[in-house]
Amino acid sequence: MRFSGAHVWVRIEGDVAVIGLSDYLQDQMGEITSLDLPDLGDVLSAHRRTGHVESDDASSPIESPVSGEVLEVNPEVIDNPDVVNSEPYGSGWLVKVRLEDNSELEDLIGEEEYAELTTEV
Repeated sequence: MRFSGAHVWVRIEGDVAVIGLSDYLQDQMGEITSLDLPDLGDVLSAHRRTGHVESDDASSPIESPVSGEVLEVNPEVIDNPDVVNSEPYGSGWLVKVRLEDNSELEDLIGEEEYAELTTEV
């Protein structure tokens, strides 16, 4: 799993990138109340706005960590956005994208480095 500076994670499964919001981001936002996600077939660009997340306490754009075509949108998080709070790295994933450029993964950080960056002192 790799992470962007915008607190979005990506897990590679073959040539597919599974994308979601980090546990840190969902914790900072509070209970997620709605998600605006791209549509099936949309083409995402790395480091560009691809959606929006809202909670009772905050609102934030979602930035794609990689480029590629959206192959699947998670219907569970659309119907029950709080799944992102309870299962951010499991059933709370947002979209699956056909990875366009593997080199974009080099711009992301690993789990250990991300944990260090988000640990409160």
